[in-house]
Amino acid sequence: MKEVEKLWEEVRELSLGNNSRIQRLDAAPTAVEFLREFVSQNKPCIINKANLHWPALSLWTQLSYLSKTMSSSLVSLHLTPNGRADSLVKHPSLDQLCFASAHVQQLPFDQALQLVLSNSNSTDSKVVAYLQQQNDCFRSEYSVLGSDCDQHIPWATEALGCYPEAVNLWIGNHLSETSFHKDHYENLYAVVSGQKHFLLLPPTDVHRMYIRHYPAAHYSYSQDMLECTLELETPAIHVPWCSVNPYPSPETRETEMAKFPLFFNGPKPFECTVNAGEILYLPSMWFHHVRQSPDENGVTVAVNYWYDMQFDIKYAYFNFLQSIHYKSPHDPTLSEIECEDSGSDASVHNLRDEVRADTLTLNAVDAKQDNEDRWV
Repeated sequence: MKEVEKLWEEVRELSLGNNSRIQRLDAAPTAVEFLREFVSQNKPCIINKANLHWPALSLWTQLSYLSKTMSSSLVSLHLTPNGRADSLVKHPSLDQLCFASAHVQQLPFDQALQLVLSNSNSTDSKVVAYLQQQNDCFRSEYSVLGSDCDQHIPWATEALGCYPEAVNLWIGNHLSETSFHKDHYENLYAVVSGQKHFLLLPPTDVHRMYIRHYPAAHYSYSQDMLECTLELETPAIHVPWCSVNPYPSPETRETEMAKFPLFFNGPKPFECTVNAGEILYLPSMWFHHVRQSPDENGVTVAVNYWYDMQFDIKYAYFNFLQSIHYKSPHDPTLSEIECEDSGSDASVHNLRDEVRADTLTLNAVDAKQDNEDRWV
C-alpha cells in the first residue's frame, strides 16, 4: 500500500513540481505564457486580476436587471432533491447506488430564478433548483445577455488556436454541488458573483477516484407533490463515474475511508476558491468537485468557456495510466498492480521506472512544442 502511494506521489511531483497550491496570477497571461506555463504542462491556475471589464460584474448582481432582460426567455432549470445532480445516490427500492441525473424543465427565467431563490432560504424544501444547461446555453438560452461579457477569453483563444466550443451560464444557491468528474475540454471558469470552491486532482490520480459503472437513473419532478422521485433508465444503461465523496457525513466517514483508502490516505486534493472577477483555468481531464457560496442575493453566478482539448501525447499518457487496474483494498496483494493488457502482475518498482520515463518524455515533448510553427 505504501509503495503505491509513494509511486503516485512521485508521479504528481514529476508532473506538477512541489507546489501544494494552485498558482495565482496577478494579471492575465499572454497567450504564449499561458500555453507554455499552463496548457502544455496541464497545470491549473487562477487569474486574480483577469482584466474582466464586463458589465456583468455589476449588472448581474442586480437580480431585477436579469429578470427584466430575460423576461421573455425560456431557460433550462435542473431539479434534484438535494442539489447534487450527476452524482451517486442509493436507489430506494434496489438498495444500490446509481448514477442520478436531474429533472430538467423549461420555464420562464423569472419563475426559474424564484425557485432557485426560494429553496436557498428554506431548510425543509424537497427540491433544489439550479439554472444551468451544458449545451452552450449562454449563447442560446441567455443570448440576450451576450453583450454583458466576452464571447471568448482572448489570450486563451489565441493560445489554444480556436474559439470556445461551448459557453455555459450557471446560477445556483449554496445547496448546489457537483460531484467529482472530469471533462475533455480546456475550461476557463469565470465567477461573476459569489464564490466557487474547487477540489482538484490531476489526471495522474485517476486510480484514486475508484471509477466504476453504475446503473443510470433520472429524477422526475411532481408538480402536485412538489418533490422528486428517482427512476431507473429503461432500457438499462451503466455510466462510469467516480465513487468517492470527499465530504462524507460523520456517520459514514469511517466506512467511506475504508472503502476508498487510496483517496483518503493519499495526497490531499488541491483546494481553491474562485472569487467574483477571477478566472480558474481548469485543464482537460482534471478531476474536480465543486461547491459554492452565494452573494448577498443568495445566488452564485458563473460563466465557463469550454475549448476543445488536443488529443496529443498527454491524452495517450493519461489513457495509459487509466488502463492500470488496482486490486481490491482488501486484497493482501494490494501492493501489486495488475496491468490490463499483459494479463500478469507488474511490480511497483518496474512501473515506477516506466511512469517516470513516460513523464519525462511527456515534459520534453511539451517543451519542444513551445517552439513549433504555431508561435512563429
